[in-house]
This record gives sequence, structure tokens and C-alpha cells, in this order.
Amino acid sequence: MALMRSGAPRMARAEKSGVGRGMPPAVETGKKKFDASAAWQEARGLLHAHRRRLGIGLGLMLVSRLSGIVLPALSKVVIDEVIGKSRGDLLMPIALAAGAATVVQAITSFGLSQILGVAAQRAITDMRKRVQAKVMRLPVRYFDSTQTGVLLSRIMSDAEGIRNLVGTGLVSLVGGMVTAVISLVVLLYINWRLTLVTAVALAIFGGGMAYAFQRLRPLFRERGRIQAEVTGRLTEALGGIRIVKSYTAEKREEIVFTKGAHRLFRNIAQSMTGVSATTSGSTVVVGVIGVVMIWIGGGDILAGRMTLGDFIMYVFFIGLLAAPLISIASIGTQITEAFAGLDRIREILDMETEDEADADKAPLGGIRGDIRFEDVWFEYHTGQPVLKGVSFHAEPGTTTALVGSSGSGKSTLISLVMAFNRPLKGRILVDGRDLADTPLHDYREQLASVLQESFLFDGTIADNIGYAKPGASLDEVKRAAELAHCEEFILRFPDGYGAIVGERGVKLSGGQRQRVSIARAILAQPKVLILDEATSSLDSESEEMIQDGLKALRSGRTTFVIAHRLSTIRSADQILVMEGGEIVERGTHDELFAAHGRYRQLHDKQYKIETNRFINPGEDWTPEPEKVTVPKPSSNTRL
Repeated sequence: MALMRSGAPRMARAEKSGVGRGMPPAVETGKKKFDASAAWQEARGLLHAHRRRLGIGLGLMLVSRLSGIVLPALSKVVIDEVIGKSRGDLLMPIALAAGAATVVQAITSFGLSQILGVAAQRAITDMRKRVQAKVMRLPVRYFDSTQTGVLLSRIMSDAEGIRNLVGTGLVSLVGGMVTAVISLVVLLYINWRLTLVTAVALAIFGGGMAYAFQRLRPLFRERGRIQAEVTGRLTEALGGIRIVKSYTAEKREEIVFTKGAHRLFRNIAQSMTGVSATTSGSTVVVGVIGVVMIWIGGGDILAGRMTLGDFIMYVFFIGLLAAPLISIASIGTQITEAFAGLDRIREILDMETEDEADADKAPLGGIRGDIRFEDVWFEYHTGQPVLKGVSFHAEPGTTTALVGSSGSGKSTLISLVMAFNRPLKGRILVDGRDLADTPLHDYREQLASVLQESFLFDGTIADNIGYAKPGASLDEVKRAAELAHCEEFILRFPDGYGAIVGERGVKLSGGQRQRVSIARAILAQPKVLILDEATSSLDSESEEMIQDGLKALRSGRTTFVIAHRLSTIRSADQILVMEGGEIVERGTHDELFAAHGRYRQLHDKQYKIETNRFINPGEDWTPEPEKVTVPKPSSNTRL
């Protein structure tokens, strides 16, 4: 048995306009300080998990870097020995050594990209799986205040950045530093005076890069937040494209997206300016080093303190020293962006999931469906209660109907039954056990729901019905569909149960989607059933067709119904009339109808609306006083 939570977040927020009490922060509303310790903790875990591949990659990187030093080192021998002293016998050994070094460098570079490339993709996949699993287990109230695009960005985009930690980025950074150190030692050996002057210029450049990274890091973090918000709004607009078009709001959505895109552009432009400044600084450093080499190096050659071979070798090794330092600007920026992404991911990973909160709670086991509310209070905003001291008892196998005007607290009460929210005060008991002390997974396994907004996945009809019971046979799916009177339209499709319903079931009508949702709940065989306007998308004829399916579904189950149609609630064991977050009346339909209270007012008002549909506009219809009675409502009268 499974919980069918289709449309649940919308139901949970139907009667609220703010964030729930104790709700974790959903979207950053301002700049948040980068938490380097949290990001570094996550990075260390990644490096430890992939230490073997990183170790092999680092070894290959060192071999590759050392092989790259061979050719510049041979330049001195070629100039001073082969050319200067006419040592032709050295040409073949030098050529073989250079060729061998080139082959080794090519092989190690290829192996490095393969080993670390696979490691990076595996790490990205593992991180995405980990974040997705965490997100799916967060409380429902978190989703009520968090854009889908924000969560998509955390799972997909932020995880992508870690390729620079476990891929070639970090190893290239280490390899570049090793090459720079070796080159520095060689340069000091060749000409220490020239090298000291060069080192000062490089030290100034290094300090500038450190400052640039410090300024760039918040920009990268802000970029992730902006991109998540823009993606979230775009996802909503595309998902609600029919609403957008029906209200001719294409231009408005274009303006909203343009503003977000420009915010993203300004952020990228600022970060590009910083990166460009760093790169330009490296170019200046190279120029300064060139000037120093010409000035000091040329003088040392003329003075006999350096040979021409020493100078050429010095030029090559200056390149080996400067190139890694210049590449650090690019690699460092990428790693900084990866750390910003890890910091955002860490925020989600540090949140407590429902499973983690229930870890120490005793298993629930099978339930009978005895639900009791004891003085339950709930609020979304502090000081503004939505439910006020609600108490009632739903015995196993009975049906409890909730009626009342919009905003009276019906959907909030249902969200508490489904444990999507927790009471501020009071208790909810399941078979005498406090729901607060019950593992939600155990409890929700025995629930099913048919909500007003019937959510279907982009798959086949059979897949959507079978979602309630993994591994269900096609025969079981068909039996559930028959009870919900789905077969009448399923068999009209060429592919039958294999017909694709489209995203959110867009290829089906509202009534067809609702019947599929009912079949899904029937297949779940729950102990507690939630029906929130379960027949709202059906016409009278279709509703009558599935009433027996709903009766079969409700039989032997504790059922909670929010409905306006009397055909759904007349047979309820108890009807709770809610106003202002309180239960103002309770009883059966006949009892409440005879009491001439709020229930009777709602009934008569809505019955009059239904009756007046049959009166011609402008017709003076006045029944004779002695014949005015309260007529018996028809099966499709709405309440």
C-alpha cells in the first residue's frame, strides 16, 4: 500500500498564505555569507570517497608534468653542446629522449582524462542521487514555500560543479603547483638574482589572485540563487502554459523572465570582469618578467655569467613557471564556484528529513483507522490560528465529511490527518497512539488520497494506476480501473492501458484524470482514505457511474471527505461543519438538516442556486405560499 500524494502540496497550502511555523528556509531572500567550513567538509568527503582514482590521477599528472620538463631541459644541451661545441653524436640520444618524453606525456594525459573524467561523472551522479533522496524526504511544508526550479538547480546544476574537485580541475591545480616548484628550483640554480626579481612579481600576482577569489566567491553563490529563482519561475510558467495563454499573459511572463535574465546577466558580467582582471594581471606579470629577463639576463650573458643555452633554458622554464600560475586563475575560479555549489547543497543535506526525525520511534504496524483529534490548534502565521481547539472522533470504517465556506479550515484539517503538518497544540491519535510519536512512513503506507487536483505522471495509464502498488499485475490494475469506471474511455484508446497520458495527465480530460486517481486509490487498499472534492471534475452522469466505485472504496475504511455534492456526503456517518477554524455543528445529514443551523443555511442557499438554473431569466416565478416546501435534493445537488 502506498500514499498517493498527488496534488498534496497544493492542498496543504490551500488555506494559507505564508510559511508554516518552524518551516525550514526555502529561498534565500538576501545575500548569505559563504560557509567555507561546511563546503570544505563536504569537499573532504568527496575527495575521500574518490581518493583511489584521485591518487592514480595525481600520479599520472606528475609523470606527465615531469615528461613535459624534459624537452625544455634539453634545450641547453642542444645549444651549448651540440651547436656550441659541434657534438653531433648527441643529436640521436637527445632526439630519442625528447620523443620518448613526448609519448609518455601523451599517454599519461589521455589516461588522466579518462580516469578523472569517469571519477568526476560518478561523483556528480552520486551527489545528484544523494540530494534527490534528501529532498524527497523533506517535510511537505518545505515544498509549499520552495520553487521547484530552486530544487532542480540544487540537484542538477550545483552537483555539476563538483567535477572541478574530483575531476581534472583539482589535480591540474596540484600538478601546476608541482611544475611551478620544480621550475622555480631550476631557475634559482640557473640565475638566482634574476629569479628573485621574477619571484617578487609572481608573489604580487598571487596576492592579487587571492583577493580576486575572495571577491568572486559571493558572486558565484549569488549566481546560483538567481539562476534557481529564474528557473523556478520559468518552470511554473511552462507548466501553467494554458493559464498563461488563457489570460494572454505571455508578455507579462516575458517581462518577468527578462528581469530575471538581466539580474543573472549583471551577476555574470561582474564575475567576468573579475576573471578578466585576473587574466589581464597575469598578462602584465608575463610582460614584466620578459622585461626583467631582457634587462638582467642579457647583461649576465654579456658579462659571462650565463651561456646562451642557460638563457634559452631559462626562458623555457619561466614559461613552465608562469603557465601554471596563470592557469590557477581559471582553475581557481572553477573550484571556487564548485565550493559555492557545495555550500548550497550542504544547506539541504543538513536539514532533518522525516525519516531522520522518526528514527527513534517505535514501528506502527497495521492500523484499524481509529482517528481522534483532541483540542487541536494550528497556525501558519504566529498569532493567526487556522484551527482552534478542534476535537472529534472518526471510528474505524466510518466516513467523516467536512463542509464549510472557503477558508474555514477543511483542507488544513485534512493536511493534519495526512501528517503533512503538525499541530501547534493538542494531539492527533491513531488507534490511541499519538501521531507525533509515530513513524510517518509506517502511517502513510496505510493512507491513500484522491485530491481535487488529480496529478498524473507522464507515463501510461497502467503505470499511473499501478503507482499505488509497485509490482501490481495488469489484472489488478484492470480490476481497480473497472471499479472506478475507467475502462469506458481507456478501451477507446488504440494503446488501451498503454496510452500515454502526457505531463500531468494533459492528454486526459479532468474527469478522466480524476477517475484514474480513484482507481489508483482503490488499488492501494488503504486503511485511511482522503477524498478532497474527488468528483469535482465529473459531470452528473459520470459521477453517478462511479458512485458505486467510491462506495466500494470507502467500505471498511476510515474516510475523510471534503465535498459539496450531497451525493457524496449524505451517507456520511458524521458531518463536521467548520467555520473560522472551528467545528460549529456535527451530526448526520438528517440531524443537521433538521436542526436549521449553518448546515441547513448552506444547503438551502446552494439548492436555490441549483434550482434557479431551470428558471428562465426575467421570469416572475413566485410559488404559492401554501405550496412552498423544502424540496428533497437531487443526487447532483451541490453543498
